[in-house]
Amino acid sequence: MLPPELPPLPALTRAEAELIDRYLEVVDLLGRINPAAAGDTYGGLRAAQALVGKAVALRDALTVMHRRGETDLHSATLARALRVLDGERRTARVTLPPEPGS
Repeated sequence: MLPPELPPLPALTRAEAELIDRYLEVVDLLGRINPAAAGDTYGGLRAAQALVGKAVALRDALTVMHRRGETDLHSATLARALRVLDGERRTARVTLPPEPGS
């Protein structure tokens, strides 16, 4: 049995796709650093070290968009792309987990 097919990604400019990819990389690293989540200090340290380079790449993606005249973020389209790429699960790792018993 095959897994269910994901919906197609919405049409994105190359710069928007780069923004989404770099954003999710940063989110994944922040999830590994999250002190409220289970993990170890070495893993968090490695993620924090990698975060610097990924943040620069995210900044560069936004700079390219701005220079190309893409001054508005089309949030509905970008949110749809994030959902297709498992963004809800990935960003949930950055937030505080619910309190026990609630």
